[in-house]
Amino acid sequence: MSASPTRRTAGSAALGLLAAGVFALSACTPAAEPTPTASAPADPDATLTVGLVLEPTNLDIRHTSGAALEQVLVDNIYEGLVTRTQENDIEERLASAYEVSADGLTYDFTLNEGVTFHDGTPLTSADVVASYETVRTDASVQGNAEFAGVASIEAPDAQTVRITLTQPDQNFLFTLTGPAGLVFKNGDTTDLKNDENGTGPFMLDRWAKGSAITFDRYDEYWGDKATIGEVVFEYIPDFTAGVNAALDGTLDVLTAVDPNLVSQLEDTGDFTITTGRTTDKATLAFNNRKAPLDDVRVREALRLAVDHEALVEAIGAGQTLYGPIPELDPGYEDLSDVAPYDPARAKTLLKEAGHEKLDLTLTIPSFYGTTAAQVLVSDYAKVGVSLEVKRVEFPTWLEDVYTNHDYELSFVLHVEPRDFVNFANPDYYFGYDDAEVQKLYAQSQTETDPKKSAELLKKAARIVSEDHAADWLYNGATLTAHTAAVSGFPTDSINSRIDLAGVTKSAE
Repeated sequence: MSASPTRRTAGSAALGLLAAGVFALSACTPAAEPTPTASAPADPDATLTVGLVLEPTNLDIRHTSGAALEQVLVDNIYEGLVTRTQENDIEERLASAYEVSADGLTYDFTLNEGVTFHDGTPLTSADVVASYETVRTDASVQGNAEFAGVASIEAPDAQTVRITLTQPDQNFLFTLTGPAGLVFKNGDTTDLKNDENGTGPFMLDRWAKGSAITFDRYDEYWGDKATIGEVVFEYIPDFTAGVNAALDGTLDVLTAVDPNLVSQLEDTGDFTITTGRTTDKATLAFNNRKAPLDDVRVREALRLAVDHEALVEAIGAGQTLYGPIPELDPGYEDLSDVAPYDPARAKTLLKEAGHEKLDLTLTIPSFYGTTAAQVLVSDYAKVGVSLEVKRVEFPTWLEDVYTNHDYELSFVLHVEPRDFVNFANPDYYFGYDDAEVQKLYAQSQTETDPKKSAELLKKAARIVSEDHAADWLYNGATLTAHTAAVSGFPTDSINSRIDLAGVTKSAE
């Protein structure tokens, strides 16, 4: 979900949320014991076939939002000066090194030698400057809002880039790990909706729309060459069909395995099942500006009424989460003490607020499963709250809830990392407005010490949770299955990106 709705189009936000939706059925069951890796040597020319759920609508990652694009294009096709690991740590990519000035305003990057675009053109600092100037000045480009504090972008020489900010921004390097930080050839005329010209270890071979995207290894890659020759992303939106494709040998890897179907793969003994962490926050949104949700007693009661552990068990997905910051993001704290399961207390609070009987409506995009809503209906009934579930098509949800804030309760999976800003933005669809939270968030972003910044975020997150600005039903996780022939496939954060350069597949 976008962190800044005022600076992004509805279409961009829609694609991001749709990507969020299809990953809602990921799981957090214990990983199966790894199947021993095949003894056959790795085949450097092997074809790796990966099953994914959501296919991109186009390949233009500069102008189109959504996890479906980042998942396959970032680090594989396109690269930035820096990237992030599965644990969301920042590391160099096109830059061999970088330095940040003590005042947090100046970033100097040194480019790696020998980098070329897929058309053979050498990368220079001029390409970086042009790419980032486009982000800074063009509101239609992904990351434009995050570049609002960029004062200048310069190239002192062919291998150096200097970026100067108007004020310190603790998230700026992290911003550069996303679409905003990707580097494109200066003056390139490539049709980015259907083709590419990146610098990554893979090149686009073909896209059979509605079916599959195929990448080939880029043998002139500047860094370590990919250890497989070809990758085929098979798009299978039906979870059962995905499992069947894995079982019949069509797939080497199946991502986003439905927890209700994982036993079919486990029982064969042919697959390793891994459980990956994510920054997905299954958020039960409260309209903080609309009665009766404008009463903190009602909001607290609604949180206390939910048996979060039972909900996670019912969904088979993720782990409990009682605050707005997940474990992989700075500022995380276990906030389970704020809203433990206590239906008796919930009933008392509702009575104090004058609502012994309460009728509420939950508006939820129709592509989500029914389990979470069913659990909420049951839990709320026990405390005198009658919950009507209103399932709507995504464009309707976007118009009514996200844009017009016309709702009482809603549910959506917020997948973007470091998106606490939503609770520091009173114009966001949550309608949460707290001056202290806004102050702490602003301080966290201009604080140059990462640890101090995280402490400020932690304080703000506790306030948000204690104000019961929303309920966080669970922190999602992803189940991935792969055959014994596959080694090195990423585990964490793969619903946002899958770096495949180090994956191997043994010879048949």
